[in-house]
Amino acid sequence: MRMLLSRWCCIAVLLVGPIQAPAASASPECKATVTGDLRVHTLRSAIFGNERKIRVLLPDGYADAANKDRRYPVLYLLDGQNVFDACLSDVSHHEWGADEAVNRLVADNKIPPMIVVGVDHAGMQRAHEYLPYKDFVGNPDMEEPAGKQFPDFMAREVLPLVDGQYRTLQGPANTGIGGSSYGGVASLYAMLAKPNVFGFGLVESPVLWIGLGQLVRDTSPLVVMPRRVFIGLGGQESSDAAVNRKMLGLVRQVEANFHAAGYDTSNLRVVVDADAQHTEAAWEQRLPSALAFLYGIQVTPRGDPPR
Repeated sequence: MRMLLSRWCCIAVLLVGPIQAPAASASPECKATVTGDLRVHTLRSAIFGNERKIRVLLPDGYADAANKDRRYPVLYLLDGQNVFDACLSDVSHHEWGADEAVNRLVADNKIPPMIVVGVDHAGMQRAHEYLPYKDFVGNPDMEEPAGKQFPDFMAREVLPLVDGQYRTLQGPANTGIGGSSYGGVASLYAMLAKPNVFGFGLVESPVLWIGLGQLVRDTSPLVVMPRRVFIGLGGQESSDAAVNRKMLGLVRQVEANFHAAGYDTSNLRVVVDADAQHTEAAWEQRLPSALAFLYGIQVTPRGDPPR
């Protein structure tokens, strides 16, 4: 029986647990699919005791003299190997196409020019770094993960690197974070832990049963809240119908918790694509509408979030 979630996690019986081979450099036979001005940095993390690549996509015209004083909002996307270049996506060999999507939306005047940062995962340590709570369902024997440190890793190590090198607009009104699967978990947790840092969230195919549902409980009650959140889910995340029902039920509970805190269609969007699977292709397909909702010029958030 084919288990679709195994693209990112190893399935035990029905559900997910971690396995992710380290993504090295692209093979020499592969032709890079990156478009635009992409800068790559190596970040040595004191928090996690390792290093990874930070991939910074700059907007068109960033280096033009006319824009020398212009600053830009920033979206941080996890699993950076899979964001811009299919050659680096060593599991699926597919990318999110974030560079093409952002450039197209900016050209169509649907979102403002922005900086997009792909934050690479740490290979076999991916689940350890992303999960704030153990995945008792998919990997009951896993060691206690370190994901409660992930928001600090982003705020104290990744953001200072980017802010120090590039003309960024800072603060929650200008900073978003996003990811998929365990990366969606890490993104949601970071938004809740650092609302003074991340004001926008893109949460794709989150595995919300981690901690036996603790992350869902973390969303109730919401006190200090993100400005705008997009949550995407496929109806065929797994080949097992019971898993799909469980994932949908948990997403709906998070949606209800946000609504109870005062969110409405202006600042929360939950998209369930009945035919979509747990793949980069699905996340790529939903990305343009997610970006348009989060950053759309016609719906730029004003004032304080709901209370």
